[in-house]
Amino acid sequence: MTRLYTPIPLTLGVEIDLPEDAAHHFIKVLRARTGDRVRLFNGEGGEYHGVLSRVDKKSAGVTLERFEPDDRASPLPVHLGLVISKGDRFDWALQKAAELGVTAVTPLFSERCEVRLGEERQDKKLGHWQRVVISACEQCGLNRVPLVHPPQALADWLAAADAAARFVLAPGVEPVVLAAERPASVALLVGPEGGLSAAEIAAANRAGFRNWRLGPRVFRTETAPVAALAVLQWTYGDFQD
Repeated sequence: MTRLYTPIPLTLGVEIDLPEDAAHHFIKVLRARTGDRVRLFNGEGGEYHGVLSRVDKKSAGVTLERFEPDDRASPLPVHLGLVISKGDRFDWALQKAAELGVTAVTPLFSERCEVRLGEERQDKKLGHWQRVVISACEQCGLNRVPLVHPPQALADWLAAADAAARFVLAPGVEPVVLAAERPASVALLVGPEGGLSAAEIAAANRAGFRNWRLGPRVFRTETAPVAALAVLQWTYGDFQD
């Protein structure tokens, strides 16, 4: 059944107008017709089952019939700091991070970051990145949408990091032994293609980040967060539920 993100109040027994983007995707892209079933979520937890009850030229209405409170959010809050990469690699990493239950993502600029964004382009990219994680949530069943923060300098993100457990992915260091007890929250830092500089890793260490090596191989910047998040979800999250 189609799932759509609708960031509006949802009420049982009421026909609601789908937001323009959701209506266009459901009607024009998926070619839905009156009577088709759909599930809606607004990011506040749970989801509503409904039926497409009206299709007009410029709008569509869904009548909501049942609410399921199942949240599906990971019990482990994770804030991912990910240095921006070129092309589709950053989008792919965002998509997979959302599927893996990340809570928030901050795109970062670092010494070896090859991407430069002006203020106007940053705004456009931020909207695009948020749509990427929304689409991932619609596909994977998440009912709460991860927040994508505006891009910022690595130093600023490190200064504000206050998670209970903090890790920076760094090859060539001793493997981390994860504590048995689940931390209240995690901050995870992943560098660009070419890695973080020695000075940046040292700055992360001063900010309370522990160096973490994921095995003997060096991962690409889009692979590293997926591997790390999978380990965190297996150890502390809901992969074993």
